[in-house]
Amino acid sequence: MKAIPVVRILAALFALLVVLAAATAAAPVSAPGWQAVWATGTQRPGDNSFVPNWSMVGFGNQSVRQVIRVSDGGTQLRVRLSNQFGTKPLQVTGATVARSAGGAAVHPDSLRQLLIGSESAFRIAPGTTAVTDPITMPVDPLELLTVTLFFADPTGPGTYHAQVLGTSYLAWGDHRSDTAPTAFTVTSSSYYYLAAVETQQLRPRPSGVALLGDSLTEGVGSTMDAHHTYPEVLAESLVAQGKPRPILNLGIGGNCVTADSQWMGESAISRFRRDVLDQPGVGAVVILEGINDIWLGGGNLATGGPGPGVSAEQLIAGYRSLIALARAAGVRAIGATIPPAAGSTFGDGDRARYDDREGVRRAVNDWIRTSGEYDAVVDSAAVLADPADPERLAPAFDSGDHLHLRDAGYVALAAAVAAVLD
Repeated sequence: MKAIPVVRILAALFALLVVLAAATAAAPVSAPGWQAVWATGTQRPGDNSFVPNWSMVGFGNQSVRQVIRVSDGGTQLRVRLSNQFGTKPLQVTGATVARSAGGAAVHPDSLRQLLIGSESAFRIAPGTTAVTDPITMPVDPLELLTVTLFFADPTGPGTYHAQVLGTSYLAWGDHRSDTAPTAFTVTSSSYYYLAAVETQQLRPRPSGVALLGDSLTEGVGSTMDAHHTYPEVLAESLVAQGKPRPILNLGIGGNCVTADSQWMGESAISRFRRDVLDQPGVGAVVILEGINDIWLGGGNLATGGPGPGVSAEQLIAGYRSLIALARAAGVRAIGATIPPAAGSTFGDGDRARYDDREGVRRAVNDWIRTSGEYDAVVDSAAVLADPADPERLAPAFDSGDHLHLRDAGYVALAAAVAAVLD
């Protein structure tokens, strides 16, 4: 009997895997390959931020250990590092990845060196990102990992993500391979130079979901280091259902759809390609953003400061730009209505101004709900509002500032998003 070529056997097995995945997974299926399983929106360095940070000072003869939780697993892993907003080459003396053992501690048997071009020391040009060489390191959905970067020479101001609902750690000297937390004596609640973690699987899996937004997507108001942001709750719920899927938190506090800000990030329109479309394996994007456009006039003023705000027509035009970009890339666009903010710093003060801005929010939400321009809609405003006063957050969901959510609110928001995913 004539032997069947190995290539044909492998091709048949792959085809069978695709058929089986399509029969069992409700979400669109991506071919085997690299997918982002964790990501963050990167920002320009700046002292003006919601939290103290090290972005303007930078690092020199220091090790930065950062803890992240992946939304999905894989058999191989690589890390994407960003010097997007750097003004000079970023020299990384060495880097490691490991499984977290809590805080700044790592499991000794999991420690791996991260290389680029087979070199432990590497340089990233300004305005660019770089991806590390793949390493064999099986990881599970929801697993906590650490990435430790050592900078022997001064970096100068660095690309970062300002507001993290978790803790990063700093040590003086080269402690990239330390497994004990002892040397990491200083903490921060920001990420530095990290852009994404990507994994590869040999089997097909559901496409990723990018969650684009502001501080609500970021998770402000949730419990620190407890993984109660809505993206993480969403990832947990999918894992609990036996349907793990890459979920990416691309929220930036204060971010706007229509206007760039020095300290609240580039606008959703400006960063959409880099933060959403360039992530490998993304098949859908949820857009929950616009409250800062309405109240801050584009995010260039201090939080809560008076501003003219944009019109409903301007904000809708911004959403249409995002939808068009998503459609052109074959990415499903899901719109989320803007939650209420009465009683917050946005809603205090001049009653006439409040009524005007609230009118814009309602007009925009009506368009999101009824225009049919999105592929699907999450009515987050209805889910999160107080039934007795729809201009306010429900007390059970309110973190206390009448703008952001407590843990229970993020659970409700995650459930509403999960209901519209394929």
